[in-house]
Amino acid sequence: MTCHIDYQAPADLLAGKIVLVSGASTGIGRSAAMTYARHGATVILLGRSVSRLEVVYDAIEAMGAPQPAIFPLNLESAAAQDHLAVATKLEKEFGRLDGLLHNASILGDRVSVASYDLELWAKVMQVNFTATLGLTQALLPLLGQSGNSSVVFTSSSVGRRGRANWGAYSTSKFATEGLMQILADEHHGSGIRFNSLNPGATRTAMRRAAYPDEDPQVLRTPEEIMPTYLWLMGSESEGVSGEAFDAQPPKT
Repeated sequence: MTCHIDYQAPADLLAGKIVLVSGASTGIGRSAAMTYARHGATVILLGRSVSRLEVVYDAIEAMGAPQPAIFPLNLESAAAQDHLAVATKLEKEFGRLDGLLHNASILGDRVSVASYDLELWAKVMQVNFTATLGLTQALLPLLGQSGNSSVVFTSSSVGRRGRANWGAYSTSKFATEGLMQILADEHHGSGIRFNSLNPGATRTAMRRAAYPDEDPQVLRTPEEIMPTYLWLMGSESEGVSGEAFDAQPPKT
């Protein structure tokens, strides 16, 4: 669905909300964190590099938004106890969680399945899917405390239709779509909604790595695709769960 790509969010859309963004230090994650903060949310910045998260933290503070928080976590090595530690700290500091954007992902190799290194395949699945699952499990009680929370899983066009040479990345996104649908069905009527969002062709480092010959100037910036990110995190998407959205029209 691309019906919310021109959504005009009210300035106070997320006022008083607690929203966690994974992969918040760069690219789409950074833009989402800044955008949510600009609309009133207290943003939890989760990522591997504290120094990069501190740059985003300072930028949010500089624009006068609610004070964010930094939660370091290396998704590549994160295990169940690490996810629970994040949840425990969040519960102590905030008592609930109103929104969760699973943005962190890695690309892996653009090669055929026959040529794919299995250790790299496992690494991509760990970061893009298994860590997402573990973090979601750990945070479900806090999301339930909100009474009206939103979980947004980052998908991809290759997570909805497989394409050659997208191997582990594509597989991880297919798994993410399935997880989203299962959670939406399991938590129907609970006050927690689960949806997926495909950013589309966006001017990011991952896109540049996947398409090194592409002119990045023809692509939308992360800031330009934020309307659907806001709509899914805000009150106007209440009751919408188990759906797959696109942040921009398909690239032609």
